[in-house]
Amino acid sequence: MANTSGQATIKGLPDSMRACQILEYNKPHQLRRIPTPDTLKPYDLLLKIAVSSLCHSDLEYQNGALDCTLPVTGSHEGTGVVIAKGDAVTRFAIGDRIMAGQTFDRCGECDDCKGPEKYQHYCEQQGPMMSTQRNGAFQEYLVVDARQACRIPDQMSFLTAAPLACAGITIWRALLQTELKSGQWLGIVGSGGGLGHLGVQFAKAKGLNVIGTDARDDGLSLSRAVGADLVLDARLGKQEVVREVFKVTGGRGVDATITVSDAKPATATACAITRRHGTMVYVPVGHEVCIPFQDIIFRDICVKGSFLCSPKEATEMLDLVVKHNIKVNTTIFHGIEEIPKAVDMLRRGKYQGKGVIVIDEDAVKRE
Repeated sequence: MANTSGQATIKGLPDSMRACQILEYNKPHQLRRIPTPDTLKPYDLLLKIAVSSLCHSDLEYQNGALDCTLPVTGSHEGTGVVIAKGDAVTRFAIGDRIMAGQTFDRCGECDDCKGPEKYQHYCEQQGPMMSTQRNGAFQEYLVVDARQACRIPDQMSFLTAAPLACAGITIWRALLQTELKSGQWLGIVGSGGGLGHLGVQFAKAKGLNVIGTDARDDGLSLSRAVGADLVLDARLGKQEVVREVFKVTGGRGVDATITVSDAKPATATACAITRRHGTMVYVPVGHEVCIPFQDIIFRDICVKGSFLCSPKEATEMLDLVVKHNIKVNTTIFHGIEEIPKAVDMLRRGKYQGKGVIVIDEDAVKRE
């Protein structure tokens, strides 16, 4: 690589690569050939993508609920092998297996960057986010910020790591936001989904008692399979769910709740099952949050929003997954050409857990 004005020029790659992009809102993702990245800034990594994953937010990007710069390559859940790096990168070497971060070019100087670990990814001065203002992981080669990336543990596969790049770090940070201690009660509304089933396992690994609610038969069965102490069918109605939760928690309710369901009644149910002065952490994107005033005023429920986590917190999550043998429930698709089908199936709720797309079959076989 030659260095010109702070940028390194990449040699030896094909001029174009396959990608699956959003070209128009409310239209299917399109398979295209686009230019291969050819320069790196000092803190950039170039990954040869091995496995990427499909997030529910990809549907919000597709339907225009969240602003994107079109055309843009989908997926902010990417893993791959470092094949080139900028001059300032010292933490990673060529050949390292990487879980990509979503953010780029944090300023490093604002209150968020210098504040508590849990604030760092909120930097308002940071560069464009992956799969919104810059291309994501549904392509063969991807530039990521080394300062936001994590090395994948040797014991972990690309197939496990890819969903953790968003689903994992999102539910992990939400769990950290509850500030619960071992032995306390956690409720997860939407416990049988891509985030929820990881949240159940993370919580159990931290010694919490977990009550899961879901409104789908497969979500209920997955909640039980991953170890929730009590699983409740949200279709029974808010009153019945509240009654069952208060019965098992000695009339107090859970100490905190994480809402990962985007169903309209979910937040009201989450607040209702939370004890007086407890905390409800809200995660979904794409619509307004509706909470009865009684829960906020008369029961003093504290509402927190949660987004992503820092690279340090993400690394701790990866270590926890390995230590406790946490399983990611996935449906695997092979090849970039399968992505439009995977997106359509996600929209129609036709698979369980996380949709994972193998981009580089050879990289996965080598593991």
